[in-house]
Amino acid sequence: MDTLSTFLQAMRPALEQALQEAVRPWQEPPLLGAMVQHHFGWQDPKARRGKRVRPFLLLLTHEAAGGNWRQALPAAVAVELIHNFSLIHDDIQDQSPTRRGRETVWHRWGAAQAINAGDALFALAFAQMGGLEAHFPPARVVEAVNVLARACLALVQGQVLDLAFEDRDQVPLEAYWRMVRGKTAALLAAATDLAALLAGVDAARRQAFRTFGERLGMAFQVWDDYLGIWGDPARTGKPVADDILARKKSFPVLYGLARPESPFAQRWRDPAPFTPEEARQMARWLEAMGAKEHTLQTTRRLTQEALDALHQARPQEPAASALEALALSLVGRQT
Repeated sequence: MDTLSTFLQAMRPALEQALQEAVRPWQEPPLLGAMVQHHFGWQDPKARRGKRVRPFLLLLTHEAAGGNWRQALPAAVAVELIHNFSLIHDDIQDQSPTRRGRETVWHRWGAAQAINAGDALFALAFAQMGGLEAHFPPARVVEAVNVLARACLALVQGQVLDLAFEDRDQVPLEAYWRMVRGKTAALLAAATDLAALLAGVDAARRQAFRTFGERLGMAFQVWDDYLGIWGDPARTGKPVADDILARKKSFPVLYGLARPESPFAQRWRDPAPFTPEEARQMARWLEAMGAKEHTLQTTRRLTQEALDALHQARPQEPAASALEALALSLVGRQT
């Protein structure tokens, strides 16, 4: 068994137990408990659940920074609760009927109650941070709460930009990166920052760990944008060129729109809905323009920047190797 698998084999049940224990005392009224249980897939042993990327990233980073990952579990639970709060609200805003192969909370119980379920997870996340006081100095815990709060604000800022892009004909690449740093990278950066902070590393190493998380989050988003157009439907669960069908202004789409006279850009400006075959043709146009290769190159560059930052942080083995393996697995590469 490789190093990452060894860590995850120990971390996964501990994290899942801690998540359920965090939520269990607050499942009144029963409707609130039912919504939360349904969202996490806890009512059905066969249900698909989240990959827990962010909490695993936090726990592995804490271990690599010289800490004991079990002591950082409250922070890992908090990060995962914030992530799921954002998913419930995103599903409302995007009008998504399904997530992880089952009906979304808003689609089953209505948007108003789904907002309540998301808000409950948000509150529970910050309640979890108090559990850090058992192992860490109070001043360090206060700073950790501040890190998480700033990440939540960045998440909201990124989501505001993402929704605003839907109504704009042109989105500069600089604006795209501002959105990504908020919506996707902020929570990964917070996970690695929290881990390093709690481990008590010096400022330079803490910043390097944070940069690792941020660059990894940016690479993860660009790779997701790649999969949204050229991903294998058997693995993604979505049709080819799904992001084009949805008119999502993803990284490769912005590459194509930056060339206004191209067939891709001209068809995009036509407000008529795309047929599946048109979307596939537009994906072929993007590939011929170089968007596919550019997206892959950008993913590789950001991944390398993340790994460079990780090496600068001087992580301790064996967690260092596990962290690198986790990072590579998130962006389409396996060690």
